[in-house]
Amino acid sequence: MSEHSPLDLAEGDPFGPHNLPYGVFTTADEPARRRIGVRIGGHVLDAGAAAHALGSPHADLLGRPSLNPLLAAGRAVWQEVRRELTAWVTDPAHRAAVEPLLHPLGTVELHLPYEVADYVDFYASEHHATNVGRIFRPDGDALTPNWKHLPIGYHGRAGTIVVSGTDVVRPTGQRKAPADPAPVFGPSVKLDIEAEVGFLVGTPSELGRPVPLSSYRDHVFGLTLLNDWSARDVQAWEYVPLGPFLGKSFQTSVSAWVTPLEALDAARTAPPARDLPLLPYLDDAEEEPGGYDVRISVEINGEAVAEPPFSTMYWTAAQQLAHMTVNGASLRTGDLYGSGTVSGPETGQRGSLLELTWNGRDAIELADGKRTFLEDGDEVVLTAWAPGPDGTRVGLGEVRGRIAPAAG
Repeated sequence: MSEHSPLDLAEGDPFGPHNLPYGVFTTADEPARRRIGVRIGGHVLDAGAAAHALGSPHADLLGRPSLNPLLAAGRAVWQEVRRELTAWVTDPAHRAAVEPLLHPLGTVELHLPYEVADYVDFYASEHHATNVGRIFRPDGDALTPNWKHLPIGYHGRAGTIVVSGTDVVRPTGQRKAPADPAPVFGPSVKLDIEAEVGFLVGTPSELGRPVPLSSYRDHVFGLTLLNDWSARDVQAWEYVPLGPFLGKSFQTSVSAWVTPLEALDAARTAPPARDLPLLPYLDDAEEEPGGYDVRISVEINGEAVAEPPFSTMYWTAAQQLAHMTVNGASLRTGDLYGSGTVSGPETGQRGSLLELTWNGRDAIELADGKRTFLEDGDEVVLTAWAPGPDGTRVGLGEVRGRIAPAAG
């Protein structure tokens, strides 16, 4: 046993054995060989090599270059693998085998850890939806008549989901302000963020067979931070009558880490009280608490601008899963669905610049100048944590993206 082991973590480390999120990494000496890694403190454990060294029956699953085979293996296997990983990083008897397989986080390159099958994004924060309604329909109802009866969502573009750290090229498209006589074409001038939580599907479902609320844990492997970049000017011109399209599809950034649902049991919380009765397939009154107490922070160029609380979300991840399959749509391994922008009741809890600046009316002050929407060179970083067992914190990694000028 080494005298100063990387496994001897500081008290309160948010990436301790209670967390163990999954990612995929490469090393400088083998840049083409992607491997499944599990974060422990400031290191990444080569999970496949550890499984092989310790004789795990899951060595083949953990030795793949993507999480998808593990995702497809199902909940019983997820639980078994998690028990093994916990033992490997906590039992002193395993240290001699495990320590040589730990890589300092700063020495590896992290990749998108799963192949995305389909991508769906929701609109589940009452505070966000109310703010948007007040901005764009100041003389009408803030919420649309269907909002409290079903989780509103749209199908996004799986092929433009990227891992944290990937630059965001400013999108180009049509835009038309209300007073303009005709649309113009060019780079978006209202580039925005959406601070969200994403949920990753492991076990697929059969076409034509809805997934009930009670089966949420059987299908969803874990969660990840997500930033659904949005070109608000492109979106405003295109979205009537069919909804978001080019204003959203250019890029969505996700964390390099996926936190298993089991690591977040202590963060489960009841959603806000619903003031309208729900149809039976969405009624979660008899289910386990469907919300998560995730605390998100949003920084622009190193300055905190918002702290959106995920516990305020009106619609839960289980309800979203039930709704997007109630028509018989099937789940595929690697499906990803976003919560929608997370916003709380306070001004400093709004998860988009659209709300923080009230569509550009009220600029926010940064050390390098005022902002209404993102400028080229700006870097946005989302981080988050959730309560863990015995007073610990569960870290959810980060989503980082820097705005690059429009192509051409």
